Amino acid sequence: MGGPYLWGPALYPAGLAIPTTASPEAVADRIETESADTHLRSTEAVTGYHIEAADGEIGHVDGFVMDDEAWAIRYIEVATRNWWPGKKVLVAPAWIERVSWTNSKVYVGLSREAIQNGPEYVESMPITREYENGLYFHYGRPPYWLHQTEHRASFSPRGA
Repeated sequence: MGGPYLWGPALYPAGLAIPTTASPEAVADRIETESADTHLRSTEAVTGYHIEAADGEIGHVDGFVMDDEAWAIRYIEVATRNWWPGKKVLVAPAWIERVSWTNSKVYVGLSREAIQNGPEYVESMPITREYENGLYFHYGRPPYWLHQTEHRASFSPRGA
């Protein structure tokens, strides 16, 4: 958005509203800008978005696993119960290719089969380094901790 104020170029958020007398072109421009919006969203807003794998839809965002020490979202909980009874798996945010705010979809660069066969996530079980190793090995991706100093973070589910 840019600009010298908290809200960008407008002193108050109301200054960003489209006037009711705006031309159709102005409204179309605003809609296009909002569609390309990459600003931060709350986990509550994204919960329920459909997960689109490389080869089709596979489930929906059911929650998030937070790293309380690093203040980071470590995993997205993917519920595949619409496709397979009751299974929930984890996907790392780094594996997300894009998010469509207008279509409420999260696109991941993984196949449906890879997600379907991913290690099951059970909220009541702690996420151990052994579980994480299995998760990253299954998806054939390098683990996040290779790029960070080694520490054991405490994880807690959010938005479930």
